[in-house]
Amino acid sequence: MALSKDSTILDVLQEKPDAGSIFARFGMGCVGCAIGRGETIAEAAAAHGIPLDELLNALGISA
Repeated sequence: MALSKDSTILDVLQEKPDAGSIFARFGMGCVGCAIGRGETIAEAAAAHGIPLDELLNALGISA
């Protein structure tokens, strides 16, 4: 599966189990958040005030 900014947090965590520590580094509690099941990376970044390109880069996902 090709991950993108439109992938859900759950998709990312299933594809990249180490992503939880990356989200945590950005102050995002996505691993335990019920909203993360349906929230996209782009939506989560916006909600947390995190630059999307920085988060995607840290996750190793192409913009």
